[in-house]
Amino acid sequence: MTALDPRDADVAPAEISAVAAPSPKSPQASDQGGPPDQGGVLGPEHRALSIGIVSVVLLIAFEATAVGTAMPVAARELHGIPLYAFAFSAYFTTSLFAMVLSGQWADRSGPLAPLATGISAFGAGLLLSGTAGTMWLFILGRAVQGLGGGLVIVALYVVVSRAYSERLRPSIMAAFAASWVIPSVVGPLASGTVTEHLGWRWVFIGIPVLVVLPLALALPAIRRKASGPADAEGPVPAFDRRRIRLALGISLGAGLLQYAGQDLRWLSLLPALAGVAFLVPAVLGLLPHGTWRAARGLPSVVLLRGVAAGAFIAAESFVPLMLVTQRGLSPTMAGLSLAVGGATWALGSYVQSRPRLEPYRERLMAGGMVLVALSIATAPSVLIESVPVGIVAVAWAFGCLGMGAVIASTSVLLLKLSAPEEAGANSAALQISDGLSNVLLLAAGGAAFAALGGGAVGGHAASAASGAAGSHPAAFAAVFLPMAVVALVGVWVATRIRTR
Repeated sequence: MTALDPRDADVAPAEISAVAAPSPKSPQASDQGGPPDQGGVLGPEHRALSIGIVSVVLLIAFEATAVGTAMPVAARELHGIPLYAFAFSAYFTTSLFAMVLSGQWADRSGPLAPLATGISAFGAGLLLSGTAGTMWLFILGRAVQGLGGGLVIVALYVVVSRAYSERLRPSIMAAFAASWVIPSVVGPLASGTVTEHLGWRWVFIGIPVLVVLPLALALPAIRRKASGPADAEGPVPAFDRRRIRLALGISLGAGLLQYAGQDLRWLSLLPALAGVAFLVPAVLGLLPHGTWRAARGLPSVVLLRGVAAGAFIAAESFVPLMLVTQRGLSPTMAGLSLAVGGATWALGSYVQSRPRLEPYRERLMAGGMVLVALSIATAPSVLIESVPVGIVAVAWAFGCLGMGAVIASTSVLLLKLSAPEEAGANSAALQISDGLSNVLLLAAGGAAFAALGGGAVGGHAASAASGAAGSHPAAFAAVFLPMAVVALVGVWVATRIRTR
């Protein structure tokens, strides 16, 4: 799927520099924190809001599945296969900065404005990519889209944090994941059909039309339930310029590392070193102390989110390209090979929300990471002609099952381990870990792909006509197998979640 995979938005968080849920001392708060939870997420108290924000996720989910299907064709027609990874990582890179900016914006005036602005930017980026004449202009559109995505994911998380009690949060997260099921089936089919008969540009140009419905449903409900600053009686918080500078540093550093990874010349060491110089202090300033050594509790939750999301998304980004160029599948069939994953992701998210499994959450997350590692390691087996291409669909279904359990669980644990006044900064760290690992692992995977001749891959028919000239299976294996190893590291990190 695409960057900022909305199955992360499914629940995932982002930056809110100080705040998110009402104080448990508030008379409106439930015993577990947050507002009353009468009737569940579809009860009278929450029905309009739940339908509205799930509609927003539904839009992002449809975009992710549709654009992921059209991406290989777009890159090939724009002569941009060597820059393929950039089309995904540009989204992540700009969204990192937008998360911090949006979080502080939400603290000052509530999530309504950043959500509306984010959806608008999301649509504008799609239009820019859809009308691009070069690969770099296409990538610029993806970057604009990332700005919008970063604003949206933060705003959604602030809404969940303010409007739903701790008891209801696993359920609304499961609902977010469930909203992926229909787009996962319809998105690739619709996108593939449009790509093959009208052209890939219409996929990007047509999706912004869908923005109107989520805005109409979500914004009025958010205005009623979660608008305004977190503390209506307190002073309006000032923008934290230091955190904004750190966010800019993390985005700039990640972008420079991505560029260096794609350039593969000795001179690229200069932007790589500059990227590290920007990135390291920014990461240390924005993530909890102990994250990089997997300290028990919250730091391990933040690290696991990054490990899981980065490994899976970096691998998934190359699946359609591999199936189109190495096995000759149409864009429609390549996209549909991942479609069942939407349903199993929702199933995994649903399973983690069951109260009886709460005592076993650590084991559930470790088992989920095992499934993720196995699915990534299995996918490149289709590079062998005798292996049925359907193996990818089966493997990815199990991988998405694991991801559904892990991603939703990290969000649940983040809120459980955070005091109300720390929810913003901690949720920022969770989403930054997610987005940064996506950028860095996509950069590493893209560099390995380019170094082994991946930039020269062509259509399957061309390969058949010229022997092995157009086939570069090692380039794809160099993406998938290291990501499987990263996912295995996540199994160990999952054992560090408990504080005792």
